Amino acid sequence: MNASKLFELCSTLVMPAWLLLIVLPRAKWTRIIAAYAVPSALALVYLTLLATNRFPEGGGFSSLAQVERLFSSEWLLLAGWIHYLAFDLFVGAWEVRDAARLGIPHGYVIPCLILTFLLGPIGLLLYFFIRAAVVRRAPARA
Repeated sequence: MNASKLFELCSTLVMPAWLLLIVLPRAKWTRIIAAYAVPSALALVYLTLLATNRFPEGGGFSSLAQVERLFSSEWLLLAGWIHYLAFDLFVGAWEVRDAARLGIPHGYVIPCLILTFLLGPIGLLLYFFIRAAVVRRAPARA
């Protein structure tokens, strides 16, 4: 399989999980698929990519130039993308669970999920703002 096909496969794999988070947030299978199964599958692909591809000379994490050099490898760039897919989905699943635990209406969480899917940290930041606003207004729990 080439890198482009694996990119398409992994990018497609997350879509049903995101849809479950939006449409069926409290279903048992949503948690299993979105919080565990899909992120775990992506993590295995990520691990495989890291284990089977060498860092380009000068590539690393100590400077922006090293990261740029690291991502000059198509396979390691793909690993970076899969890293985003797995962590963004895991964060989205956490947002849904946390909102349910705190009694935050799911309608408030949907825009956060969409932004977390598209822009990662911006969706999480929006969720934190909504969480703070809703929890602050909620009566104290015993």
